[in-house]
Amino acid sequence: MTRAVILLSGGLDSVTTLAIAKAAGYQCFALSFDYGQRHRAELDAVQRILAQFDDVKHKVIHLDLDQIGGSALTDKNIDVPVTPSSGIPITYVPARNTIFLSLALGWAEVLSADAIYIGVNAVDYSGYPDCRPEYIEAFQVLANLATKQGVEGKTITLETPLIDLSKAEIIKRGIELGVDYSLTVSCYAADDEGRACGVCDSCRLRAAGFADAKVNDPTIYT
Repeated sequence: MTRAVILLSGGLDSVTTLAIAKAAGYQCFALSFDYGQRHRAELDAVQRILAQFDDVKHKVIHLDLDQIGGSALTDKNIDVPVTPSSGIPITYVPARNTIFLSLALGWAEVLSADAIYIGVNAVDYSGYPDCRPEYIEAFQVLANLATKQGVEGKTITLETPLIDLSKAEIIKRGIELGVDYSLTVSCYAADDEGRACGVCDSCRLRAAGFADAKVNDPTIYT
C-alpha cells in the first residue's frame, strides 16, 4: 500500500482531505501541529476525528510560532477580526504552510511516502498567499530538488484535492465520504469547548458553505 502524509488541523478542509486520501487507497499518516495557536480546540478535534478513521497513524509536532507572532492566531494581543477586511488578513500566520510542508516533507521521506496531502483552497479562502496554486507549484519544485527521493527520481507529490472547489463542493464531497463535520473546529476564536464565535472569517465561510450546499450546519456556536 502506498503511503501519504496528511496535514490535519482539525478543521473542515483538512478532515475532508484525509477522507479523500483514504478513499484513494493510501495508507495515511496524519500530521498535526501544536504551534502556539490561539486555542487548542482544533487539536482536541483532531483526536475526535481520528477516532472515526481506521488505521491512521498520527504525529503532533510542537513549535513555538507564538515566539514570532505577527498574526491574530499566534499573538493573543492581536484581536481576531469580526468584520471582513481587504488584502491579506491579520489571521495569516507568516510562512506557516512553508514550515508545515517542510516538516511534512521530512516525515514523508522517512516513511518513503509517495504523497503529501494538504487542504489548501484557492476559491473560498481568506487571501493567504500560501494557499495559491502558484505557491503549491513552487513548493513541488522545491520538494523535487531538496530531497533524496526527488534526486533519485521518486517524487513526493504534493496533492491539493480541494484547491479548485468551493466550500459547498468540499462539504458535499466530504459527506459522500462519510465525514462527520460536527467533530471539526474551524473557528479562529473557538472557546475551550470548541464552540465557534460565528463572526470570524473562517466561521462566515464555513456557514456559507453549509448554506450553499443545502446541508444542516452542525457547528455549535457560543
